[in-house]
Amino acid sequence: MTDREQHLVELVDEAGLAVGRATVADAHRAPGRLHRAFSVVLVDPAGRLLLQRRAAVKTRFAGRWANSCCGHPAPGSPLATAAAERVRDELGVAVADLREVGVHTYRAADDATGLVECEYDHVLLGRVPADLDAAPDPAEVSELRWIGPSALHDSIASDPDAYAPWLPGVLALIPTEPSG
Repeated sequence: MTDREQHLVELVDEAGLAVGRATVADAHRAPGRLHRAFSVVLVDPAGRLLLQRRAAVKTRFAGRWANSCCGHPAPGSPLATAAAERVRDELGVAVADLREVGVHTYRAADDATGLVECEYDHVLLGRVPADLDAAPDPAEVSELRWIGPSALHDSIASDPDAYAPWLPGVLALIPTEPSG
């Protein structure tokens, strides 16, 4: 078990109101406990999305393609600050302005590990340059790639098991027009 699995997360009710705390490990143990999380999607000026392939050592959904960055804010932490810190730690890039675009609540069991994602997931959008100089942490990310929204939707439809189960719900909240 990684040290990150011992970090605290904020348990929430269906409306997103705090109801307690648990470790990451406890919150993800079957049947899963609803807790606050975030999913960051980084978009370049052409509207392409930055995806990451989750590292093979991840405890949940290892090796699957997911949005740019995911994490859990510590209880009481400002969401955008926690997300920006996680982007910096995981991808090695600073993103000055992350904007929340909605919430995606989901439950997904990882058959490979028996662990369960049960998250009240705040989706944040960040605009970045196309020549983003990322330096991903290999303990978190095995690969990065840029992809257009249409190509991504087609790829998920043809091979859903290659992607994290929360990704379609996250994408549904992301505006796909270029930022100009």
